[in-house]
Amino acid sequence: MEIGVVGKPNVGKSTFFSAATLVDVEIANYPFTTINANVGVTYAITEHPCKELGCTPNPQNYEYREGLALIPVKMIDVAGLVPGAHEGRGLGNKFLDDLRMASALIHVIDATGKTDEEGRPTDFHDPVEDIEFLEREIDYWIYGILKKGWEKFAKRIKLQKMKIETAIAEHLSGIGVTENDVWEAMHRLGLPDDPTAWSDEDLLSFASEIRKINKPMIIAANKADAASDEDIKRLKREGEKRGYIVVPTSAAAELTLRKAAKAGFIEYIPGSSDFKILKEMSEKQKKALMLIKERVLDRFGSTGVQEVINKAVFELLKLIPVYPVQDENKLTDQFGNVLPHVFLMKKGSTPRDLAFKVHTDLGKGFLYAINAKTKRRVGEDYELQFNDIIKIVAVTK
Repeated sequence: MEIGVVGKPNVGKSTFFSAATLVDVEIANYPFTTINANVGVTYAITEHPCKELGCTPNPQNYEYREGLALIPVKMIDVAGLVPGAHEGRGLGNKFLDDLRMASALIHVIDATGKTDEEGRPTDFHDPVEDIEFLEREIDYWIYGILKKGWEKFAKRIKLQKMKIETAIAEHLSGIGVTENDVWEAMHRLGLPDDPTAWSDEDLLSFASEIRKINKPMIIAANKADAASDEDIKRLKREGEKRGYIVVPTSAAAELTLRKAAKAGFIEYIPGSSDFKILKEMSEKQKKALMLIKERVLDRFGSTGVQEVINKAVFELLKLIPVYPVQDENKLTDQFGNVLPHVFLMKKGSTPRDLAFKVHTDLGKGFLYAINAKTKRRVGEDYELQFNDIIKIVAVTK
């Protein structure tokens, strides 16, 4: 799984990425600072089962802090996008190639409207237009992939009596599209099974639906501390009209807090509404932190960065954390580690799906599972729940 951080140049996209991952990237006040994609690891953060159960975990593939599980997620910061990117303008081709396999997109926009459509400073630009332009660029990018040789491709599907979902999914496999994605997009639009009957308008509508399904997007209304309450309300209202979650964010504030925490000056958990000063610092440093508390944390409840990441993982992608164990009574693996591993599973997944995630042999030999919280046996039709602890019982060679 990979989350892409996208948007036009100069809106704080790389600052958001750096704040989320603590990967040092070039950050500057001019367009196209990012040329080559930056890749790092961020964390989806949620309450750990041990907070409820009173245990102390020994995490192996995640981090544990004060009752919270920090679950690693790959993040990519791609080159800034400008209008006409699907035709190769700016770094468009590179941008679109970099986000091919992203499971979800965080669209960073300048909530103040002080950045024009090309990423240049301006007195006022409507940030709502940025939401629309990114949709359009990705739609036309997918449409371009489909349109190339479509007539010949559609005729072959019809003549060879191929399953249309399979054929189109294979054609779009390079951007991570599945048969289910294709079926759902066709179903939503009421498109016929005969692709030769699809018009150009149908193709573009189909590309748009695929984008919504395969590249779900959340809006990070960045530089929110410099925007008015009315601007933020309008952005949320307009974004929600288009089906988006809009979160006010201050990536610069989050980056400052995380760096201060890393240096040992403060105690700060990403997503928190406050921080604790641990050691002496200069007056200038202290003043900067107090301004962040006053203008960001007290106003919005957090910097918004962690909220965006969490919502992308748990709401957009509909993933749930599940903890496999070998001993359902002690909640341990074979080495005695308490809740050592967590897997992010698609909502609706079953214990057999979890078994395959842990090891192919476990999936193949799956018999049943035990819910460690209830101590009850569950079958392969059981739907996994958020923070379930599951023992897999299987026959293995």
